Amino acid sequence: MSDKPAAVSRAIAEERRASGPAGYATQIYAVAAAELRKLRHDPTELLTRALQPAIWLLLFGQVMAQIRGIANGRYLDFLAPGILAQSVLFAAIFYGIAAIWERDLGVLHRYMVSPAPRTALVLGKAFSSGARGLSQGVVIYALAAVLGIALDLHPLSLVGVAGFIALGSALFSTFSLIIACIVRTRERFMGIGQVLTMPIFFASNAIYPIDLMPDWLKAISSANPLTYEVDGLRDLMLQGGTSRYGLGVDCAVLLLTTAVLVLIAARIYPRMTA
Repeated sequence: MSDKPAAVSRAIAEERRASGPAGYATQIYAVAAAELRKLRHDPTELLTRALQPAIWLLLFGQVMAQIRGIANGRYLDFLAPGILAQSVLFAAIFYGIAAIWERDLGVLHRYMVSPAPRTALVLGKAFSSGARGLSQGVVIYALAAVLGIALDLHPLSLVGVAGFIALGSALFSTFSLIIACIVRTRERFMGIGQVLTMPIFFASNAIYPIDLMPDWLKAISSANPLTYEVDGLRDLMLQGGTSRYGLGVDCAVLLLTTAVLVLIAARIYPRMTA
């Protein structure tokens, strides 16, 4: 009998630790680690994702570089950050299909009955997507070095680039999760994902300067999170790179947009099991 109050006290203490900041971080890490283990079991995914940015840089970039009026004749330098952001977008925007697979396999039901807050589940998936996005950065940097692009390899710049990659990947993967929660079927998700990807890409500053856009496209571009990701990457990735909006604004837009999307996703995520 004397051990019972002590056992109850220990249980309460453990529950408080689990619900505190450290416990919340542990829950996020557990979800992210589970997602990244999938990548370890299928490393060929990294290779297939590297093919598309390679094609854009080696084919599209080389051809457009011959047009001297674009980006002062340094079009490949201008293009590389945009292709890095594009590769992160294309990988992240289809991330939600994994949630549909998890629902069909019963994994999602296990997540929903766990004591982890829904925001921790969403953030765990966002962080794992960010880690995957970093692998894209390694590929783009390697290609850019081969092509003679003037990369800024200062450690602080590399850390900044990694941060923007992780933020952009988290943002668009969370957006993808919201779409998956709404459409609920793989077929509809693939169709909507394909419809959304190209407008987001082309309505940004990824492959052409904002100054060349018509006014209506400039307005759309200014509301496009990808524009701010590319803007920050151009400043940090290139020697002598500059930011049109400022790194502070770029980072703030990505952080605020991601935060809003995480809250929305956390609210509607449980509906997938209904």
